Amino acid sequence: MEKDLAELLRELEEFGRANDEATDERSRKMLNVTHDTGVFLALLIKACKARNVLEIGTSNGYSTLWLADAVGEGGSVTTIEKAPHKRAMAEQNFRRAGLRPRIQQIADEAGPFLASREADEYDFIFLDSDRGQYADWWPSLQRILADGCLLVVDNAISHAHQLEDFNRLVAASDGYLSSLSPIGKGELVIMKDA
Repeated sequence: MEKDLAELLRELEEFGRANDEATDERSRKMLNVTHDTGVFLALLIKACKARNVLEIGTSNGYSTLWLADAVGEGGSVTTIEKAPHKRAMAEQNFRRAGLRPRIQQIADEAGPFLASREADEYDFIFLDSDRGQYADWWPSLQRILADGCLLVVDNAISHAHQLEDFNRLVAASDGYLSSLSPIGKGELVIMKDA
């Protein structure tokens, strides 16, 4: 990782912490992943040689920068965020990082977007959004994730109660292997069999 990007990520970590401590309004919080989660995501993407990444929940783009750096030249990250003020912050951060060419921002609800995607379109998916909808999204997620590839779910420990229905669906689905990693707020890593 280049020094300028590492410095920007540190700046965004501080901003996110200060911002989230200053407000009780959930829609104003950044709710960024932890630094160790960013490293973990980058490690997984590089190990899997993922080139076409989907992120549900951009916020101010902190996690997106980890993903976009990890896919390298020629890789791409599609990231979905419905909040206009967060998309604007993210856009500015992507430009500052010099990673804008690798990132496609989508202003949409995740459900309809997922339903519109091609089968096997993504080789890595990161979910960090409205956990109450993950169970409804599962059929689309299964279809658009390529064989042998990973889906990672944030907040799998910190908000485990909100993921109970989703976890049951994953466990009941043939052809998937999952493991809960105690990194950050808990990362559920799901692999679709090749």
